[in-house]
Amino acid sequence: MSESQHDNARAWRNVSVLVLAQAILGSQMPMIFVVGGLAGQMLAPNPCLATLPISLIVFGSMTTAPWLSGAMQRFGRRTGFAIGTLGGATGAGISALGLWIDSFTVFLLGSYLTGIYMSAQGFYRFAAADTASDSFRPKAISYVMAGGLASALIGPQLVKLTNDLTVVPFFGIYLTVVAINVLGTGLFAFLDIPKPPARAEGDPAGRSRAELLRDPKIIVAIICAMVSYALMNLVMTSTPLAVVGCGYEQDTAADIVSAHVLAMFVPSFFTGHLIARFGSQTIVALGLFILAGAGGVALMGVDLENFFIALVLLGVGWNFGFIGATTMLQSAHSPAERGRVQGLNDALVFGCVTVASLASGGLMNCSGGSVTAGWTAVNLAMIPFLALAGGALIWLALRPKDA
Repeated sequence: MSESQHDNARAWRNVSVLVLAQAILGSQMPMIFVVGGLAGQMLAPNPCLATLPISLIVFGSMTTAPWLSGAMQRFGRRTGFAIGTLGGATGAGISALGLWIDSFTVFLLGSYLTGIYMSAQGFYRFAAADTASDSFRPKAISYVMAGGLASALIGPQLVKLTNDLTVVPFFGIYLTVVAINVLGTGLFAFLDIPKPPARAEGDPAGRSRAELLRDPKIIVAIICAMVSYALMNLVMTSTPLAVVGCGYEQDTAADIVSAHVLAMFVPSFFTGHLIARFGSQTIVALGLFILAGAGGVALMGVDLENFFIALVLLGVGWNFGFIGATTMLQSAHSPAERGRVQGLNDALVFGCVTVASLASGGLMNCSGGSVTAGWTAVNLAMIPFLALAGGALIWLALRPKDA
């Protein structure tokens, strides 16, 4: 077996493990996003704070990403992912306690710790690329993201199965999340990703964070990842509130979120091939266009078909935009810069997502005095950010190639 074949065999093994992790462990995220805003609305002293638990999850992910990326650079991916599941189990347990004692503050603490898992899950896509060849890298990233297809099916169905198990609303859901984290941790024993070699004296240290942010390809990749993820979160966070507020059942909201998460990950089976053929920048541009289409459909009405179509388009747009931006980033830095770039990227991305999720609740519940007015405000808020990312892509495309 040649060295290239051996590397790709190792990459396939790691991709398989990470797909399972995305499917099993990743199911907790759609579960929490279905009920997090509704639980927040039940516990919060002010309805404008309903989505604050979701915001704290994303804020936890943002503040975790820099040090967790550094830990993975030093101790390896297995250790970093185990830290993630520990955070997920602890966060869900504390959130369950907050529900049991009717404490919004305790629930928020649990939400923040859940962000540690969300941050670790974000590194699955980078781990897929660690042992992949240049030609296999975009496909490896895409396949791991496709593992979310199973999580999209498992998560919302677990919500339906466990929501009524206890007298306290949503309590059984969070206990199920604890179990998922405990049982899923063992998957990472099968990863075969070597620790990055320690830098020897005299080896290049790579660029500083400030220098990295002056690289046009890196900064545009980060902007597009920020916008794709933040706008998806902005709209998705408000969706259960909008659906239930328009008179539909909570199970219907779960079905819409399930369709959305399916749309986030089904394209991953071919996104890598599209990137390999047409280039990452083209696919990111297509993703931004589809996100704009999602907002347009949502603004046309609040019938069930509007919710379903808008959320499906939202998922597809996120997939193309985020995977395309991740691939752009992976090709723009050296191995010595890996931990620095990935931690910086995810801190900035989830910082933007934190603001979006917090703004989502405020726009939804405190704009115009009605559910329809709030939902309209949420979707109109997409416009300036889509213009920012689109403008950044155009600027990058128009730059001289040797600049």
